[in-house]
Formats: sequence, C-alpha cells, structure tokens
Amino acid sequence: MIPIRAETAFPDDLRAAQTRLRQATAELAALCGRLPWSVEPLPGWPGREHPHTGEVSGGREASPGWTEEEKEAVDRLRARCLELAMEVSGHPFWGQVEREKVAMTRSELKRVTRAEAAAALDVAEAA
Repeated sequence: MIPIRAETAFPDDLRAAQTRLRQATAELAALCGRLPWSVEPLPGWPGREHPHTGEVSGGREASPGWTEEEKEAVDRLRARCLELAMEVSGHPFWGQVEREKVAMTRSELKRVTRAEAAAALDVAEAA
C-alpha cells in the first residue's frame, strides 16, 4: 500500500509542464491509434483458420501507409513530448528532493496533475 502523504508544493511551472506532457502524450497516442498500422504501404496477410472451430484469427488488411501530413504530425508530437519530458525531468526542483525520494515524488507529480490534464483534454476534445 502506498502511504498517503501531504501534497508536495510543486512549482507552478513544473506542474504546468507535467500537465502539458500528459496532454501531448495523450494526443500522440490518440493520433497513432487512428493511423494505419504501417507507416509505409504494406500488403496485408490472411488470418489462420482454427482446425476445430473454423474461427479465423490473426491476419491484417493491407496498410495504405501514412500521408506526409500524418508523418509530420507524429514527428511534431513526438518532438513536443521529448521537449516537455526534458523540461520536467531537468527542472531545478528535482535538485531539492532527496535522491532516494525522487521516484516517489515524480509519481506524486504525475498523480496530482492527472486531473488537470484530463480536464484540459476534455475541453479540447469537446471543442
């Protein structure tokens, strides 16, 4: 069981960066989930029929690949996620945290910003 403790006083800019990182990561995951399974056009393959049930499993439809715009959008979001991850992990705040408590404090930052990121994503998706 994780002990419940008083919330750490994270700097506002660190909280904001973590929230933006969570949002960018969610946007990247959503985009990749909508894209074809292969970046480049590739043929699909048939599934295999189960010898006893006749049920067909596996296999894939052909992939048309990603458009240049889709590739650029993924690249932009990946770069943004990397930039934000570096901003969060390189923040001066972490120098004030005892070394053995950094992982626990990092988890706390993720936990306390989860609701902020979810609320912002809901607003963006509704728009």
